Amino acid sequence: MDNTNSLLPFFLLHIFIATEAALIVGGGVGIGGAGGIGGGGVWIGGGRITPSASDMNRAYNALQAWKSAITDDPLGVTKSWVGPNVCSYRGIFCSDSRDFIGNPAGKVVSAVDLNHANLQGTLVGELSFLTDLSILHLNSNRFSGGVPSSIRELTSLTELDLSNNRFSGPFPAAVLYIPNLVYLDIRYNSFSGQIPEDLFNRKLDAIFLNNNEFSGELPQNIGNSPASVINLANNRITGNIPFSLGYMGIKEILFLNNQLTGCIPEGLGMWNDLQVLDVSSNSLMGHLPDSLSCLSGIEVLNFAHNKLSGELPDLVCSLRSLLNLTVAANFFSGLSQDCNKLFFRNVGFDFSFNCIPGKEMQRPEPDCSAVHGGGLSCLRIPSPPRPLACGRLIGAHITASSVP
Repeated sequence: MDNTNSLLPFFLLHIFIATEAALIVGGGVGIGGAGGIGGGGVWIGGGRITPSASDMNRAYNALQAWKSAITDDPLGVTKSWVGPNVCSYRGIFCSDSRDFIGNPAGKVVSAVDLNHANLQGTLVGELSFLTDLSILHLNSNRFSGGVPSSIRELTSLTELDLSNNRFSGPFPAAVLYIPNLVYLDIRYNSFSGQIPEDLFNRKLDAIFLNNNEFSGELPQNIGNSPASVINLANNRITGNIPFSLGYMGIKEILFLNNQLTGCIPEGLGMWNDLQVLDVSSNSLMGHLPDSLSCLSGIEVLNFAHNKLSGELPDLVCSLRSLLNLTVAANFFSGLSQDCNKLFFRNVGFDFSFNCIPGKEMQRPEPDCSAVHGGGLSCLRIPSPPRPLACGRLIGAHITASSVP
């Protein structure tokens, strides 16, 4: 399951947090429907207090350099990129800037929205001239190559969307140095190599890295991230899910379709705000941790297509907010009493292709005789028969907060 479209566009946040909105002065007819290129609406400009004519000259030079690097423009988007009035260019949006006492201080380029323009080409280093840019949306084009290191100079940038292009090479480390960035979307490209540890130390609220070619193990500090959504699905990530995940206040995290191994850590149960957890299509083993019963707000749990075993416990099936529970294609050997009651709660429940006696659509007996992860040692906190206390994991300890 991929919930990458579950969030509202982050640029809407600017409308609510700004004290004074600036009207778009860019023109043009929309391309590709909602989220595409167009005029009309409200954009918020960030950046410096006193822009000058030289700022607009630099913006002109940046856009002309970029235009020269665009090799195919089937929709004719850049035909309007002529002359010094960059605010009239399609897909380029300007806003009125004000000085420190509120007087008009000229126009600045505050946003570039070229979503669904089907442009082919590369990004150029001169984009760093757009120092007042707060939004750069390039979803669904054919840009290729890497991301220029000079992008780090876009100090006003809050949203960067490079998704659904043909970018390649290692993770674009320059984005880690953009101080005000809160939304990073580079999904559906061909980025490869290790995911940098420093990514999870940044103040990002959304991280979309899915559908690339990232490999290696998950950084151990992933639990440091303040993000509300992290999507790492459909990559080539190996190793264990870090225990440090218990520190996070995340709402959605997706690990599906990677090459993860080992146990599901107890720390996952300490995400008090978690609503969606998808670890399907990996090679995880062992039993489900008892701490999952602490996920009082969880709506979607997907453990399908792993090598999990044991009895599916009441602690999981009794979660009150649960809307969908998928454990298909594992090696579970039984259902607890509360799991059998899920059918009467209108909860989507798929337990097919397991090893549950008396149930339809289960694995053949020879498949169930194998012991998966027999030598695997999974940390279990606390040990039965002690009751489970839901709280925050610190290292290998629990600070109790409540008992469900």
